[in-house]
Amino acid sequence: MISNTGKLAGRTLFITGASRGIGKSIALKAAKDGANVVICAKTAEPHPKLPGTIYTAAKEVEEAGGKALPCMVDVRDESQVLAAVNEAVSKFGGIDIVVNNASAISLTPTLDTDMKRYDLMNNINTRGTFLVSKACIPFLKKSSNPHILNLSPPLSMKPKWFQSNLAYTLSKYGMSMCAMGMAEEFKKDGIAVNALWPKTAIHTAAIEMLTGGEGFNVSRKADIMADAAYVIFCKDSKSLTGRFCIDETILREEGITDFTPYACNPEWKDKLMLDFFLDEEDFQSNSHTVFDPTKKPAQNSKDLNVIFSAIRANLSADLVRRTTAIYQFNITGDNPGTWFLDLKTGNGALEKGKPSQAADAILTMEADNFFDMFSGKLKPASAFMMGKLKIDGNLQVAMKLEKLMSSLKSKL
Repeated sequence: MISNTGKLAGRTLFITGASRGIGKSIALKAAKDGANVVICAKTAEPHPKLPGTIYTAAKEVEEAGGKALPCMVDVRDESQVLAAVNEAVSKFGGIDIVVNNASAISLTPTLDTDMKRYDLMNNINTRGTFLVSKACIPFLKKSSNPHILNLSPPLSMKPKWFQSNLAYTLSKYGMSMCAMGMAEEFKKDGIAVNALWPKTAIHTAAIEMLTGGEGFNVSRKADIMADAAYVIFCKDSKSLTGRFCIDETILREEGITDFTPYACNPEWKDKLMLDFFLDEEDFQSNSHTVFDPTKKPAQNSKDLNVIFSAIRANLSADLVRRTTAIYQFNITGDNPGTWFLDLKTGNGALEKGKPSQAADAILTMEADNFFDMFSGKLKPASAFMMGKLKIDGNLQVAMKLEKLMSSLKSKL
């Protein structure tokens, strides 16, 4: 892990979405150097389901050795953003680092994305990033080592990143394009503008939502993003700009080779879920890939009847009680067909065809991916993020299949 050096002592960070998760972790890392941290977020009162407010985060920052300024800010509201920037400059004398972390997510296809949700994502992610950066740049120009860091992915034009959740992809890529454009625009002013994205899933409320509460084992702690951000902030702003950074890659460049301390569950450190917008093959060219690439077995070894038999053998009234859902599998490729898994009635059933009542979740995938998913070689959340699995209906219900797949792994 990266040790604190004191290089951020007295410097002022303006962080959006800083009341919890990655934003707060970055704030605490900087606070250990004695930095000033402007904690911008909407949460001023405790949320019934999510921990942390701007005030509890501010207290943690001060306990870690920094100075804090909690500001209730909705990044969609220009007046609130400008007020927070002015308050930060009044209190700390300027702004040195901006972290655009606030983000909204909804992994829905076009017809299932209402315009209110579309506007929310694009107004927070793209517009919010543009607005906050624009408001802070006049003060960053006065800093001796100014940085803007957007928590957004590397740009990729692969259609699969657009086909299942176009609105969300547009909003996150908008943040990345802000980084690319502003890096070039403000290079002459010595302002570094970069994007940072995690190689693996990070254990946050968003990941828990996407994985149906099963995200802990396959995720890393937010500390890895905080360490990577810290490394970037400590560099000369004129030497590092316009880059789409990956947390693990940044840390490897600093000599870090053991990433076990970052794993939520060290026993799963080699089974982590690759994050959204990244492909396993992107990392297979180096020996440090999170995933150990699985060699494809011969096609005839992927007999779906083996999977179906194993599923039937594991059906029980207890599994039905814990799941209470009906799944429909639309299988494409070499062994196409439609199957349904009833985990809502009796001892459960797996049959060919469509269920008599509407399925709670419809999973569409190629036969090879279906085999890999139920044999434990491909996690459903990872398959979904990589475009290998399409889910219609209740996403959280779909992810409940993770436990059934885990029980099958040892039997195949």
